[in-house]
Amino acid sequence: MIVYLRLFAIALFGVVSFPTAAQQLQTIDRVYDPKIASVLLFPQVSTNLIDPALTLNPPVISLDEQVVLQLEFDDLTADYRAFRARLVHCNADWQRSILNDIEFTYEYNDNPITEYQNSINTKIPYYHYRFTVPRVKLPGNYLLVVYDERNRNNILFTRRFSTYQNRVTVGAGVRFSSDPARQFSDQQIEMSVNYRGYQVISPQDDFKVVIRQNYRDDREIRGLRPTNVQAFDQTLEYRLVDLSNTMPGGNEFRFFDTRTVLSRANYIDRIDRPADRNIAYVQVDQPRSRGVYIQSDDFNGQFVIDHRETGNGPTNADYIETVFTLKTAEIPGVDVYVNGAFNFWQLTDRNRMEFDPTLGAYRARVLLKQGVYNYDYIVGSTGPKPKVDENFIEGSFSSTENDYEVFIYHRPPASRADQLIAYKRIGVNKRK
Repeated sequence: MIVYLRLFAIALFGVVSFPTAAQQLQTIDRVYDPKIASVLLFPQVSTNLIDPALTLNPPVISLDEQVVLQLEFDDLTADYRAFRARLVHCNADWQRSILNDIEFTYEYNDNPITEYQNSINTKIPYYHYRFTVPRVKLPGNYLLVVYDERNRNNILFTRRFSTYQNRVTVGAGVRFSSDPARQFSDQQIEMSVNYRGYQVISPQDDFKVVIRQNYRDDREIRGLRPTNVQAFDQTLEYRLVDLSNTMPGGNEFRFFDTRTVLSRANYIDRIDRPADRNIAYVQVDQPRSRGVYIQSDDFNGQFVIDHRETGNGPTNADYIETVFTLKTAEIPGVDVYVNGAFNFWQLTDRNRMEFDPTLGAYRARVLLKQGVYNYDYIVGSTGPKPKVDENFIEGSFSSTENDYEVFIYHRPPASRADQLIAYKRIGVNKRK
C-alpha cells in the first residue's frame, strides 16, 4: 500500500521528497566518497565537443541561451556503480528553499547517470562518468546531488550551480582600494544597478547583492546596501566608503604541468615511475609574502584535465601522486595547506601539509589527475577561534589579475524563493 501511494504521488505531482538524512544535507561543494575524484561541472554548448579549456568557466548559465551544464567525474573503485542525480533549489544564502520539485524542474527530478567509459592504459584504473544536467524553469541557485542508486542516503558528492535571467542591468568596475593604507594590496569593486522596467517594491532593501572573487565561494562579499538611490533614473549606486566592497587582491597562482609523464614539464622537478603509480615532485616553493609582485599568467586557481600524448584527458589521463614542498621554517600554532579548486578551496586532511625537520620544509602528497593545475599555500590557525590567512605565505597585491562575478537576487512579489535576476563577470588587470 505504501509503494502504491508513493507511485501515485509521483504520477500526480512528479516529485519525491528526500529522506531524512538528505534533508540535513550541506548545500556546499563537497565530495563525501573518497573514491570519487576530479568532479567537474561546467557550461558547454555542444555535448560532443572535448575542450579542456571549457572547464575553466564557472557553472553559471543563462536560461535564455542554449547552453547546458556538463558534469564529469571519476570513480576510482574501478568497478561499475549505478549513480543517480537530482536537484535541490536554494535561496540566495544557499539555504534550501521551500519550493517543490515540480516548481523548478521540467521532468521528474531523479535522473540516472548512464554515460560512462573505462580508463585507458592508466596505472590507476577508474570509470569516467558524464551527465548533462537537466534544464530548470527558474533562475536561481541549485545544488546537484549525486548518490548511489542502491542507497539514496549514500550521497557521493554535491556541486553548486546557478542559472540567471538578466532582468536588471549591472554596471561594475574594479580598481585599487581607496584606503591609502591598502591601495597596494586590496581591490575595490564599485557597481550600480539599473532596475528600469522591473517591478520592485523597495529597491534599496529588496535586492540581495553577492560579489565573488575567482569563482570561489570562500571569497565573497555579501550584505551590501546601496549608498545612493536615484529614484527618477531607477538606479542604485554602491560606492561604499567603509571599504566593505574591498577584497585582498592576493597573488598570481602558482602552477605546474603533469600532462605528460614521459618528461618533466613546467615546474616539475622529477617524476618517479614505480609499477603501481607515477609520482611527480613539484619544484620546491618559497614564501612570496615579502617579495615584490611578479606578473604571470594563471587560471585564477582553477585547473584543466588533459593528456598530452592523446589529447583525451577524460579517459587517458592517469592519476599521479603529486608531491608539494614549501621551503620555510616551521610556523608555530598553525596548519599549512596546499590549496586550489582541485579541493574546492576547502582545508581538509587531504591537502594538509606536514613539516619535515630533515627537509626543513612542509610537504604534502595529493592524488591528482594529469593536467595543468593552479595552487597556493594557506595557513589556518588552530584553537577556539580558527582563522584562515591566504596572504601570510603568498602576499597580496592590488596589481594581481582577478575575475569577479556580481550576482543580483530578488524575490518577486508572491514568489516563494529568491531568483537570480542579474549576473555579470568582470576582470581586473587583464593583459590579453
